[in-house]
Amino acid sequence: MTLRIPLARPEITDADREAVMEVLRTPHLSAGPKVTEFERAICNYTGATHAVAVNSGTSALQLAIRTLAIEPSAEVILPSFTFSAVLNGILQEGLRPSFVDVDPRTYNCTAEDMLAAITPETRLIIAVHTFGFPVDVMAILQGVRSRGGERIYVIEDACEALGADVCGVKAGTLGDAGLFAFYPNKQITTGEGGMLVTSNERIAQTAARLRNQGRDLELGWNSHAEVGYSYRIPDINCALGISQLARIEDVIARRQALAEIYDRELAGVPEIVRPGLTSEIGRISWFVYPVQLAAQFTLEDRDQICEAMQSRGIATGKYFAPLHRQPVLCKGGPRPTLPNTEFVADRVIALPFFNELTEAEIQDVCRTLVDSIHELRRKT
Repeated sequence: MTLRIPLARPEITDADREAVMEVLRTPHLSAGPKVTEFERAICNYTGATHAVAVNSGTSALQLAIRTLAIEPSAEVILPSFTFSAVLNGILQEGLRPSFVDVDPRTYNCTAEDMLAAITPETRLIIAVHTFGFPVDVMAILQGVRSRGGERIYVIEDACEALGADVCGVKAGTLGDAGLFAFYPNKQITTGEGGMLVTSNERIAQTAARLRNQGRDLELGWNSHAEVGYSYRIPDINCALGISQLARIEDVIARRQALAEIYDRELAGVPEIVRPGLTSEIGRISWFVYPVQLAAQFTLEDRDQICEAMQSRGIATGKYFAPLHRQPVLCKGGPRPTLPNTEFVADRVIALPFFNELTEAEIQDVCRTLVDSIHELRRKT
């Protein structure tokens, strides 16, 4: 079936295409000047001291964890309501996840809950700015620093939150390391790509070596100082990222306006819980527009509503399957009970959301959503 309204669509302008074509006219397709230029542009925009461009946000997370040199089996505190890449990165490094429930209004863990989850085995907290809604990382850092004992690191997963801020500071730049991702459904895209940012020079230098097979360029091209990876990002991708980043503030403003249209159109629908348009923590950078079905609906109801919308040519997203219920963890004994996470995960629907979405399309989406809900209720 051809979708009338997709869930996401990257905005590619003539300037973006020309930026890529410019690279194709040079011999620098990989590890060239556009990589450094993109890293510098991200630093200039976010205020980060160092940036290391890689081929995905997942790679940025893995490198961030690896550079911290945390002892095996140490505990990592994270939300369960997030993308599976976060759990994969933890397990790949031989670390042990400790899941924290979310606030159902913001889809994020609160600073208080993350700090309360700390044990003597905790060595890392991963604060995820889910859907582009900011987490109070400042409160997390203050709480961590006030404790004695072993050092606890903080990584900010801002893969969905480029341009969000926490009390006026760009998300991703407060912790020991931060992550951004540029998949085609994000605020800006490089096709595939990610970025690690940090104020720690050692972390940046180590990550730069690890992304390129562990090479230490100060020792020579064939000198491998680390057990590394092939996580390089091509200059073509970076050229696209540079062009897109130049309009990021317009993108964020446009997405805020789209969220406000959705909010207005759904204001009179009692079966829908709408996300807040603002955050007391800082600026939202909308990744998706997530609505939540009311308590009387079930996971099966949600899936039927999504199928009904799909049949009418409108895509939806189901974010996220809780990590603590993933089969990869089933061998680890009893799973924790996270009622808020399980509640929202069964009821969240991500509606179409992209820069070029029109008001008329939003109205179409909302009518179809309401019709699908009413159709379901008539059947039951």
